[in-house]
Amino acid sequence: MLYNSIMRNHIRLASLLLLLISFSTAAQVPVTDPNSSSLPPAKVRRIEEAIKSAMERGTIPGMSVAVVVDDHLQWMNGFGMADLENSVPARPATVYRLASISKTITATAAMQLAERGILDLDAPVQNYCPAFPQKQWTVTARLLLGHLAGIRHYRGDETDSTRHYSSVAEGLDIFKNDPLLAMPGTQYIYSSYGFNLLGCVVEGASGRKFTDYIRDNIFVPAHMEHIQVDDIFAIIQNRAQGYERGPGGKLRNSGLVDTSYKIPSGGLCSTVEDLARFTIALREGVLLKPQTLTQMWTKQKTTAGNEIPYGLGWEIGERNGMKTVYHGGAQQRVSTLLYTIPQKKFTVVIMSNLEDARISPLATQIADIVFE
Repeated sequence: MLYNSIMRNHIRLASLLLLLISFSTAAQVPVTDPNSSSLPPAKVRRIEEAIKSAMERGTIPGMSVAVVVDDHLQWMNGFGMADLENSVPARPATVYRLASISKTITATAAMQLAERGILDLDAPVQNYCPAFPQKQWTVTARLLLGHLAGIRHYRGDETDSTRHYSSVAEGLDIFKNDPLLAMPGTQYIYSSYGFNLLGCVVEGASGRKFTDYIRDNIFVPAHMEHIQVDDIFAIIQNRAQGYERGPGGKLRNSGLVDTSYKIPSGGLCSTVEDLARFTIALREGVLLKPQTLTQMWTKQKTTAGNEIPYGLGWEIGERNGMKTVYHGGAQQRVSTLLYTIPQKKFTVVIMSNLEDARISPLATQIADIVFE
């Protein structure tokens, strides 16, 4: 009896020691902090001050920001509220609608298929998307990529659609029977519908559903873990609420819209971290060959030789003598921006939950802080 009692005490003591050791070991395991930064603390403070000032000036409820330098994700954070009604703070993991930043992903898919020799960028789109009727002139994927195809943009209240579309091809019904606005190649006419058609081309060339193709060929290799279709019926963890300015500038909830009619041009949602990883994967050659990316990041020209401010799926500009490559997004619930300086291997991603927020000046301000 005495022996058994002593043994039980020894076992209890040994178990307690093992438990204490496990706690001690766990405390030494490094924890990944989404707010940690490789940028100098003084620059981080200035970036945060710039963000807070921009939010105050624009009465922006919530914002998430990520910064990439030398093709490494150096810093990200969230500010303000992702959901005012429920007092949910914005974080790096907050999910926002991408809006038109979705076009850069669709463009990447098309250029991948062109690289692989299964999509001829200069062939009629009907070769891959028979759901789109023949027009007076030939429409090609290359023209769609540069908004040179003559396809119209939104009209009236089309952006407020609450109808659910079951496929990319079905979404073409909105515009496919309308005449082209100009002879393809002659005019730069920004068109989200043109990118919806490009999504149908991607499906026909790849033989796969558009969302399946981009998941396996872009999201997975780029380690984009949160990006998905902006499905209004789905439960999407960390999804931000969205706001607009009402009469007198007072904030109110954004109007309802079902973006299923435009998944290739503006129907995805994700985090700033995912978009940062997307640009890193592009520049590191994970998704496309360097020469292909150069084509995408070069201004296109009309048939008359006039340069336009758009490449293949990206807007092209210049600042301080350096090329800038970017795409903004404006939609119910959000204002977004993906801004890069290729020469510096720099990217800043800004996603906010206020419509019509002026965030472009903030992107250049952050770039100036980083490179001072």
